[in-house]
Amino acid sequence: MSVIIVTGGTFGLGQSITVELARRGHRVVAFGLSQAQVSSTAQGTEGLLAELEQAEYEADILEADVSQAGDVERIVQHTLQRHGAIHGLVNNAAIGPLGTVLDTSEELFTRIVDVNLKGTYLMSRAVIPHMKRQGGGAIVNIGSGAGYGKPNMAAYAASKGAILALSTAMAYDHFHDRIRVNVAIPGGGGIVSGMSVGRVGGDVKTFTSRPVPGTAAGRPATGRDLAHAVAFLLSDEAETISGTVLDVGCFANQGGPIPANPSKT
Repeated sequence: MSVIIVTGGTFGLGQSITVELARRGHRVVAFGLSQAQVSSTAQGTEGLLAELEQAEYEADILEADVSQAGDVERIVQHTLQRHGAIHGLVNNAAIGPLGTVLDTSEELFTRIVDVNLKGTYLMSRAVIPHMKRQGGGAIVNIGSGAGYGKPNMAAYAASKGAILALSTAMAYDHFHDRIRVNVAIPGGGGIVSGMSVGRVGGDVKTFTSRPVPGTAAGRPATGRDLAHAVAFLLSDEAETISGTVLDVGCFANQGGPIPANPSKT
């Protein structure tokens, strides 16, 4: 099976991706930070470790900062030394504080870009040479509907818009290297993650009680829904797919709003 690195893979949506890939038999190297990040409830690895143990799945769980080139290189070297190859990369690590350009400090703007955009660049730059030598690979970048512009998300939206452009450029640049680059976007509102819950003060009940469009399934998307899409994009079943945005939810690329359900009005 494939060897896959998952950034921000120790909590929330990243945890769902790590567990699903491990369930499918992939050798997964997941990493994140133990301390809580700004505007997020993501913290620690205890939940991930317990879920893996209960399900009897295996994964390498490490601590590293995706915005630091030295940490990125350490993760890559660990993966190569332990597993001998890197077939896939999921760039999931992100922070998403709310704010306009007027109430986002320069320091916070820089941190958002460092994690969300620079982290994706550093990880991709580190793994692509190894993928080229082995004849190909797959990269999935986790995007956001905010990448098309949404209110009160200026810095976050800018970073996620850049992810869309970076992903398309990488897909072009490495087409002949047989390295596929795609984006998966969780959409529709209501998806529970460290970032989304953190934006409402960490209260899961408050977050899940708000009305949202959800998905065509009649419910909000879950981390596992996103993980299924990521697993597909990494798989041989998607070997012809590159430069694509896969919307896991409802019209994240359109920004909404979804019309009210006529049966409930």
